[in-house]
Amino acid sequence: MDPKARVEEITSLLEKYNYEYYVLDNPSVSDAEYDRLMQELIALETAHPELKSPLSPTQRVGGQVQDEFQKITHKRMMLSLANAFNEEDLRDFDRKIRDVLHVDKVRYMAEMKIDGLGISLVYRNNLVYAATRGDGTVGEDVTSNVITIKSVPSHINENEELEIRGEVFMPKKSLERLNKEKEALGEPLFANARNAAAGSIRQLDSAIAASRGLDAFWYYFVNAKDFGIRYHSDALKKADELGFKTNPERRICNGIDEVIDYINEYTEKRPSLAYDIDGIVIKVDDMDMYDKLGYTSKTPRWAIAYKFPPEEVITKLTDIIFTVGRTGKITPNAVLEPVRVAGSLVQRATLHNEDFIVTKGLKIGDYVVIRKAGDVIPEVVRVVKERRSGTESEFKMIDKCPVCGSPLTRVDAMHFCLNPYCEAKRIEQIIHFSSRDAMDIEGLGEKVAEQFFNQGFIKSITDIYDLSRFREDIISLDGWKDKSIDNLLAAIEKSKENSLEKVLFGLGIKEVGAKTAKTLSRIYGDIDSLGAVSEEELLEIPDVGPVLSKSLVEWFSKEENIKLINDLKERGVNFKYLGSTSKAANSYFSGKTVVLTGTLSSMGRKEATQLLEDVGAKVTGSVSKATDCVIAGVEAGSKLDKAQALGIKVLDEAEFLSLIK
Repeated sequence: MDPKARVEEITSLLEKYNYEYYVLDNPSVSDAEYDRLMQELIALETAHPELKSPLSPTQRVGGQVQDEFQKITHKRMMLSLANAFNEEDLRDFDRKIRDVLHVDKVRYMAEMKIDGLGISLVYRNNLVYAATRGDGTVGEDVTSNVITIKSVPSHINENEELEIRGEVFMPKKSLERLNKEKEALGEPLFANARNAAAGSIRQLDSAIAASRGLDAFWYYFVNAKDFGIRYHSDALKKADELGFKTNPERRICNGIDEVIDYINEYTEKRPSLAYDIDGIVIKVDDMDMYDKLGYTSKTPRWAIAYKFPPEEVITKLTDIIFTVGRTGKITPNAVLEPVRVAGSLVQRATLHNEDFIVTKGLKIGDYVVIRKAGDVIPEVVRVVKERRSGTESEFKMIDKCPVCGSPLTRVDAMHFCLNPYCEAKRIEQIIHFSSRDAMDIEGLGEKVAEQFFNQGFIKSITDIYDLSRFREDIISLDGWKDKSIDNLLAAIEKSKENSLEKVLFGLGIKEVGAKTAKTLSRIYGDIDSLGAVSEEELLEIPDVGPVLSKSLVEWFSKEENIKLINDLKERGVNFKYLGSTSKAANSYFSGKTVVLTGTLSSMGRKEATQLLEDVGAKVTGSVSKATDCVIAGVEAGSKLDKAQALGIKVLDEAEFLSLIK
């Protein structure tokens, strides 16, 4: 047989067998037969490399290595969903829809809300690309990683362009397997399935993504109406027919009462599912109603996500240990008997400060109720006093730094180590300076910073920019190769070009967060001008209070901090604001509080916010009497209504663009 024809034949067979095994869970051939065909295809592609496609079944194991992900602009925005937290929220959502549609009952589709990473697939017979959500307007091209997921079809029997969206997730079994492997290697475990899935899809080496055991469910046929499909439920059936894996747990519900029954049922079933869910998504089934129901600036009005209440579990508080932050703040942390909460294993939880522990009445040895705040951060809720045995021990706050032994100083509710040479503080400062919101030095994360500190390569922030002198020493360490150190050094060099607000936040000045750093940078333009201001002048800036102004002036009064700035300048670090300063920009928006609502055709929300902030505006998310103006794009919702009711000035997109120039 002609090699090209045989490659096409085997490819078709392997895709069919993948669908049977990974989607239908009903294989028609043995593993041995599948492997025989795969080996034949590999041999043919090796002998005839011109026949090898990026979408070939042989690429399911990965192997493509990229330097970075390319950006992709979504054909249609990937919107978020509004949240409901209780039955009242759901009934309010239903009432509003019935009022708009003038009906007594609405047919809904209720579906699992998968705890994973949102992905959009575009096909023209073959898969054209897979993209992450990103900011909703622009995502990243992760095709080479998504194609390693064996349930994702590389081609479909449909020549017209088709877009389908869904969630890539890590099944519970895959997470358990990976964490066992990491534990054996002494590596940090994945916190939860969602983080593991997101981290896997953003690997530059697709072979790593392929090894993670990912899967995906597809839940939104974006352009189904182009195919003559009216109902969302029918669109999902069509997706099934085309070979996409959809979630069989979905259900059509006639009216909100059936939706609530479905939610109650799956609240009980949630632990038994093979994957993590964090809620239930409810959509109006009739897609002809979507335009009539409309959209807010971020969410469709025809769908909502019911979020499960935080899961609470009981475990034992076995100890309280202390960590030292970059400012020297001492934080007590609960050491817990490991317990699974909201999809991840929890062994630690912050206890904030001495007063928190005293107020909660915690004793070491207590059984405590824990949950995840926002399904993310573990927190101790209360003590289970009825389970006390009398063997518990009282908590006593330490009076010396657990790292350097210096006496601690209490300021308000917090304790601090004031020793400027405390090693724990210096490591945390390096980690903070390199973090994404600060200098964004990729590759210099927590583990690497600690490793380099202990090796003597980086003992201070300044040393980051002298790291190249240790290049050969670093390569001699396990896990480091020429490419990895070159990438790190390139990231360090690139960070020198950052705008002032990034380095200002990275310096770790107490009370100066990322937003404040940007405001101050925009107003003063460079570090020298900022360092010369008085507390009185700072207090004239909106949202700058006496604690922040005092902290900032004190920081600039210290000789060692001025030396740090000068040392960084000598190494080429930029200390100027690269946007337009609000003093220089004589803009209509300077000093105004602005709210964006609706969709702008000329730019995304992030870009519009950046433009406004660059000319001195304060951009907020809600309309109030303090709002100076509202910029309303297409399909502006309740914020526009509220602005008009309050008599606040409203600008359309054309007026906004003329004033921002």
